[in-house]
Amino acid sequence: MEIPTIDFSKLSCESRSETMALLDHACEKWGFFQIENHGINKDLMEKVKHLVNMHYEEKMKKHFYDSNLAKELEKKSLTSNEDWESTFFIWHRPTSNVNDFTDLSDELRKTMDEYINQLIKLAEKLSELMCENLGLEKCYLKESFAGSRGPSVGTKVAKYPKCPQPELVRGLREHTDAGGIILLLQDDQVPGLEFFKDGKWVEIPPSKNNTIFINTGDQVEILSNGRYKSALHRVMADKNGSRLSIATFYNPAGDAIISPAPKLLYPNQFRFHDYLNLYATTKFADKGPRFETMKKMANGH
Repeated sequence: MEIPTIDFSKLSCESRSETMALLDHACEKWGFFQIENHGINKDLMEKVKHLVNMHYEEKMKKHFYDSNLAKELEKKSLTSNEDWESTFFIWHRPTSNVNDFTDLSDELRKTMDEYINQLIKLAEKLSELMCENLGLEKCYLKESFAGSRGPSVGTKVAKYPKCPQPELVRGLREHTDAGGIILLLQDDQVPGLEFFKDGKWVEIPPSKNNTIFINTGDQVEILSNGRYKSALHRVMADKNGSRLSIATFYNPAGDAIISPAPKLLYPNQFRFHDYLNLYATTKFADKGPRFETMKKMANGH
């Protein structure tokens, strides 16, 4: 099963309509895809991965293997509510808490800020393209997420350490993401991420050439009135390697009011008799304007 790949360089040439159609298909039928030629500095991406890996080796690895989780695994006494991961979470917008992490090097904090500044631009561009495909104003998703202080952006930095008994534990249990658009910079060597599609788990390969892996969260499904889906996914533990995951969440603000875009809602609360009267004169016309007329009638217009 080949994962959709969206080439952003084709958005400014004669292949734009084909690329937009592929993006729409990926959002509607998959809920996850890859982006290449996304414009984020690849040297910067490599530096982020290198510094995070170095931080894990120096500051997190020993603590993880000394944890109760690791000791329980040795005893084979783990329960299903355990995740084999070593993580921390940084907020970037509307305010940053990166300076609260005193064990992060100045270089990592600075590099992460530079990377996130570029990544937010990509998230905003992607949200505009999704709105275009949905027939919404290009800033609809961003404005819906804004609340009183703008969209919320945070990053889950995770390592999924080598696991001596991966059959006993998940790296991360099955779930959909609660938020909006998730942009993942992941390991280029170690696998483990899997998404559920068409009744089976699809293995997501490591990201080569610094592609960005995207999945959509629950709020995009709600805003699109179910057209774009959030996909179930998980991380499998691995006995051969330690997997890197840097997942940035472009989410609604905490006080954002979320609802399906009115433009995407079907008409509701109308009498079927009224619909039949309209249908009698528009049977052989497109149904879209008929639905719009029924919406207006239902709303008293």
